Amino acid sequence: MKLIFAGTPEFARQALADLHAAGHDIALVLTQPDRPAGRGMKLQASPVKQWALEHGIPVAQPQGLKLDGRYAPDAAQAKALIEATGAQAMVVAAYGLILPNWVLQAPALGCLNIHASLLPRWRGAAPIHRAIEAGDATTGITIMQMDAGLDTGDMLLRAETPIGPSDTTASLHDRLAAMGGQLVVEALAAAEQGRLGAGTPQPAEGVTYAHKIEKAESAIDWQLPAAVIERRIRAFDPFPGCTLRWGTAEQAEVIKVWQAHVVPAAPAAPGTVLSASASDGLVVACGDQALALEVLQRPGGKRAPAKSLLSSMDLNFLPSSSSEEARHGAAQGVVSHAK
Repeated sequence: MKLIFAGTPEFARQALADLHAAGHDIALVLTQPDRPAGRGMKLQASPVKQWALEHGIPVAQPQGLKLDGRYAPDAAQAKALIEATGAQAMVVAAYGLILPNWVLQAPALGCLNIHASLLPRWRGAAPIHRAIEAGDATTGITIMQMDAGLDTGDMLLRAETPIGPSDTTASLHDRLAAMGGQLVVEALAAAEQGRLGAGTPQPAEGVTYAHKIEKAESAIDWQLPAAVIERRIRAFDPFPGCTLRWGTAEQAEVIKVWQAHVVPAAPAAPGTVLSASASDGLVVACGDQALALEVLQRPGGKRAPAKSLLSSMDLNFLPSSSSEEARHGAAQGVVSHAK
């Protein structure tokens, strides 16, 4: 089948590769404009663009697709390219631009979206992160017939996968990316054979929205239950990472926490360090129970076991605080010694 593909990150690159391997004719790839990235902030092509160019597939990078919008010339050029392909369908995966009606209606079979959740749960920008953060037992992939709403289109195919107790956004992303590529290939095969059908409308109940992950969410709030913080640590791996501030509110080192587990503990002011030694590790009191922090990362360093990092950290830098001071420190995201 002749296709247009619209996507940007690694999640989308996997689907593009699977469609190509299945023998589909990818006539055009749409992807986001190159962005500055890395320490040198040099312009870098998206994973989708890199893959497409390596395989000789034409690439377009409009800044917008609204014909009457801010980037109307880009949109008009994209419209001409899309119409010239004569593609039967467009496959969309984490593209990053809203598709106006003229795009949705351009291919004969419309636009099929690969969404990384079991719709209608977790519509929106960050379904993988939010599923882990919420403690969902399962998630999956939905192939959806796109309409003008935000992930509101009819469901064509769905596949589920469990969320394990050690799953991070990174591990779940890779699993769902592979599932998405396989499922959209199945959907197009069914479409070619006339078996796909019109799809199933999404139920009105159970709708949740996966809002974009903000960097400001990374600071650990020790007032929360330990289980909630532990899920957030996994949900924010690899971005933006969860952070604690080691020291006083006035002078502290920001440390990323990449792995932790819940441990029982007697009540203590949230943010209080219950144990901090190279032999015992780092245990911090939370709003309910405590967290044993297993993998940390100091500024400019690499991820490392907490026990090994503690041997090089200034444990005396932590104040011996009263309960009231400890509460103040916790509100600031600062951990402090128990008396």
